[in-house]
Amino acid sequence: MRIRVPNALVSLVMLLVLSIPLAPLRAELPLIRFDRLIPIGGSAGATVQVEQVGADTDGVTEMIFDHPGIKGEHVRENRVFKVTIAADVPAGTYDCRLVGRFGVSNPRLFQVTHGLTDIEEKEPNNEVAQAQAVTINSVINGMSDQNGEDWFRFEAKRGQRVIVECHAMRLDSTLDGTLTLTNKAGKTLASNSDYFGADPFLDFVAPEEGEFFVRLNDLTFNGGAPYRLVVSDRPHVENAFPRAITAGQSATLTVLGRNLGSGARPSSARIVDAPLDEIALPVSAPSNVLDLQTYRFLEHPTDHSVLPTAGTCTLTGFQWRPELPGVGPSLNAQRILVTKEPVTIEAEPNNDFASPQPITLPAIVAGRFDQPRDTDWFEISVPENGNYAVEIFCERISGRADPVVVAFDEKRNRIGEYDDFGHRTNAFDGHLRDPVGMLTLNKDQKYRLLVQERYGRGGPRYQYVLLLRKPQPDFYPAAIHSQNPGPGNLTLWKGGAAYLDVVTHFRDGLNAPITITAEGLPPGVHFAATTTDDQRGTFVLWSDENAADVVAPIKLFATAKVTGKAVGSESQPAEVTLRREVRPYTRVWNQANISSSRPTREQLIAVRETAPYSLELVPNQIEIEAGKIAELKVQAKRDWPEFKNSINLIPLAFKGQFQMPNTTIAADTNDVTIRITVQAGTRPGEYTLSVLGQAQVPFNKAKDAKDRPNTLVSMASRPVTIKVTEPPKK
Repeated sequence: MRIRVPNALVSLVMLLVLSIPLAPLRAELPLIRFDRLIPIGGSAGATVQVEQVGADTDGVTEMIFDHPGIKGEHVRENRVFKVTIAADVPAGTYDCRLVGRFGVSNPRLFQVTHGLTDIEEKEPNNEVAQAQAVTINSVINGMSDQNGEDWFRFEAKRGQRVIVECHAMRLDSTLDGTLTLTNKAGKTLASNSDYFGADPFLDFVAPEEGEFFVRLNDLTFNGGAPYRLVVSDRPHVENAFPRAITAGQSATLTVLGRNLGSGARPSSARIVDAPLDEIALPVSAPSNVLDLQTYRFLEHPTDHSVLPTAGTCTLTGFQWRPELPGVGPSLNAQRILVTKEPVTIEAEPNNDFASPQPITLPAIVAGRFDQPRDTDWFEISVPENGNYAVEIFCERISGRADPVVVAFDEKRNRIGEYDDFGHRTNAFDGHLRDPVGMLTLNKDQKYRLLVQERYGRGGPRYQYVLLLRKPQPDFYPAAIHSQNPGPGNLTLWKGGAAYLDVVTHFRDGLNAPITITAEGLPPGVHFAATTTDDQRGTFVLWSDENAADVVAPIKLFATAKVTGKAVGSESQPAEVTLRREVRPYTRVWNQANISSSRPTREQLIAVRETAPYSLELVPNQIEIEAGKIAELKVQAKRDWPEFKNSINLIPLAFKGQFQMPNTTIAADTNDVTIRITVQAGTRPGEYTLSVLGQAQVPFNKAKDAKDRPNTLVSMASRPVTIKVTEPPKK
């Protein structure tokens, strides 16, 4: 169960934190922080003038995107750019980054649309009498007013179905919007907030021909937050069912939505008393997403929570934009889970213990809480004694439920209950409402599984997928830059090192170390293969002192060796190497104490000016018995002549079996011996460790400045690989 903070309070906190400079205690060498992009989208085939707002944007004259068809051209100063969008850039969202003296920034989202006319919001429009006239099938690029409202008006025909949708939080904006629709007489016809995450959505059928008015206001009453307001009668898909399909196969999905064309029929499903259209459409599951256990998206998955999260970090699948016959593609895309096993559809009636739906293992069941207080019961028997993995996909596939799974034996004894799961650490928030767990079952008994919505809600939006099968040990690694309180990116100062936090979700009881490597590194940039068996680790990269300035994408991969049978195989267990993509993530907001993160398509790295100092562990490989103490030397190289202060050394996210007391490289010296205790009972194998240096360094961004106040500079060391062995048997 996730405790929800009111959106207005959350947004207010975010805006306040964005406006407050970082405290001197947390000061570091500058990294570009990209706070805001205005506007936050444009139409394919168009050219848009945008403005960036951020910090440490010195020398920013380049704006880059994660699609080659979107180009940013510097116009004036370092804030204004002309963005050209090629006509063949697919509809969706794209990461925009700034490049300047201090490297490459964190990304901000930029939306590309097809079939909509972009309109710029024009002030004054703070009262209904000042409502700005817009046309249907347009998207308004606007900005919230501090204490005001934005009004718009459009004409519709009797019976015309129009959707009004605000894109803000989904596009990295802090606006927490509310939409209200009225007729010319001022009568409220519809209102909404928090439909897609924190973004509002209106579904409206004109009762008569005439003019209608839309009011958008920000619940925080803060100004300067960008948004894109869509007014359209084009196809809009609410969801597709089932949300799971088998890899490499085709399936027919039932699509629910609005304005789905003449091929659709009225559905019995309704949302807030508004009817939905229904149409069956084919889709094929790409098989390659299973190769690396990854998720491919057209629109960044930011709509499943009121704050941006890394909730899809354990989702394997893809996004699908339905093409509606005769009317074209949907305005929005749908998340689809890809599985190895065939998919079963939940069948009613299965609402009580006495009338469960029988399912066979391995089971992938696509279900839905069709109505409020709906409960779904399933009956299972298992082919052999042992552990069985149970998992619900709901929030990860845009389902709106907070599901709970309860397991019973035949005598109604409760034998297991499963709720929320996922890691939340530093900037990374992978915690979500989907239950995950393990059941111990016997083959001579029958069992019941109850799947229910915690708050008794139901309807078309409350979909889920139930997974129940023998364990298939696996893992989902993700990486995020977490070295500053605010959003940032991996920038190496020449000769120095930086690191990414690696957060790993181990699945189905996997208890094996993973080894992380990098590919596509630019010349002069290095890494050490990093081994860990913990949910959190670090991956350190460093650069040569003479490395060239560069901004480049890199890829991280992780491997693990597991023992088990291939799915469907009767062969003897064998050791198999799993190779997984380390999914890149970014921190969204400048908050030290609130996790907010989302996925990106690329992990970028930048190399810039010379580092003030660097640290190296000598030797970089060592073998030691569990229960003993390893001695290493930390060598510092001071590349700034004026830097003579001491360097404090602390462990960098050490695993619990390793302890190192904090120590110091004294001023005007360049090395110190450290002692790392390896606890008795530590599992034999390789472990990769680094220490973090922290020092007060004289620094001023102006290179010729005489005043150089001390600035706290943190610098990771190059890592050491410790091979732990078992002590001799007595």
